[in-house]
Amino acid sequence: MNTQERLGAVEAVDSVLVALADPTRRNLLDLLAAKGEATATTLVEGLTVSRQAIVKHLAVLDAAGLVSSTRVGREVRYQVRPAALDATARWMSAVAAGWDRRLANIKRLAEAAERDSR
Repeated sequence: MNTQERLGAVEAVDSVLVALADPTRRNLLDLLAAKGEATATTLVEGLTVSRQAIVKHLAVLDAAGLVSSTRVGREVRYQVRPAALDATARWMSAVAAGWDRRLANIKRLAEAAERDSR
């Protein structure tokens, strides 16, 4: 992966994390995952925010690649796009693996220091 591709991947993960930082957007993703497809009007039912707010949240999710939209007549229907979540999960897994290696090294050094002090 060249530098430009790496920067693009980092920006994609950043936009997903920013989008997921908001509890309303996470709730919208959960609702869409459960429904499969929904309009902003159907998503607002049972929520304490306006339809306009839902549309703005959906735009953030769309920009992050977490949802896609399809126009059907006058309606815009949204559905979850899991690829961006998958890429973010892979990045988080790689970060976790790096920390696991570091912690294993620290443990090994601490155990060796303890053995040497006996």
